[in-house]
Amino acid sequence: MISFPRIRGLVAAAFTPMNEDGSLHLDRIPHVVDHLIRDGLAAIYVLGSTGEGPLLTGEERKRVAEAYVRSAKDRIPVIIQVGHNSIVEARELAEHCALIGADAISATAPSYFKPETVEDLVVSMQEIAEGAPQTPFYYYHVPLMTGVDICMETFLKQSQEQIPTMNGIKFSSIMTDEMMYCIKACEGRYDILFGSDEHLINGMVCGAEGAIGSTYNYASPIYRGVWDGLASGDLEKARACQWKALEMIRILKDYPLRHSLKLMMKFVGVDCGPCRRPIRLMSTQQEDEMKRRLDEIGFFEWGRKGLS
Repeated sequence: MISFPRIRGLVAAAFTPMNEDGSLHLDRIPHVVDHLIRDGLAAIYVLGSTGEGPLLTGEERKRVAEAYVRSAKDRIPVIIQVGHNSIVEARELAEHCALIGADAISATAPSYFKPETVEDLVVSMQEIAEGAPQTPFYYYHVPLMTGVDICMETFLKQSQEQIPTMNGIKFSSIMTDEMMYCIKACEGRYDILFGSDEHLINGMVCGAEGAIGSTYNYASPIYRGVWDGLASGDLEKARACQWKALEMIRILKDYPLRHSLKLMMKFVGVDCGPCRRPIRLMSTQQEDEMKRRLDEIGFFEWGRKGLS
């Protein structure tokens, strides 16, 4: 088996910048990368749900991947999500990632014709991972979106021999008991990255040492407060910071969520444009209202600077 380093800390699930007509705006990607590095993120996860990867063509995904890898080179690791309903297409995207020097790849399960057993999922991910035989691979477990909710502990155990590049799981489920089984599986050899911003404190208490999230793009200081509080034994601080994050997220959920998550980048000075259809967009009135409500709870102070 191939040994790869683990990711520790907060990972931004990056947005794909777009023009008003939904076309790619690749010139904005260097600004996004610079912003994430300034904010102290540990890595960047590209073309997942937050990055609208499933809404892009294969060629568009390659161009976005190239832009992120080029902008981040030797400064911050980049993980590229290559999952696709076509295993052949996903493998081709994995091959492209290897060619451009991505630090790691990741893949969702096919979601139209779904893998029905652990064996089906292992074989599917094996074929994708073989497209990049020297690149770390993370399975992206996101059952809410894919409808594939197979036991991840068993998946890891069966992947040991068949997927030599398996490095771990992006675990986007709130089933922290299952996540703990994954952390302990195979003598703890796999990197389990927790994927629920709202439950970061829960995930960390259960053993997560890395986390991938959308709101880490613009609120990493408050989440680092959760991290630092737990690390230092200051549970009161960790809870206070998690509560602030929940206040922010509760407001975002009052609007079309995918668009509200992305709009936040504009509010912190790194405009990534709108989302692509069929994602529902917000009106100008809604945008103004959301910003006002965020200002009222003090987000632009503690969200960008943390709690003192």
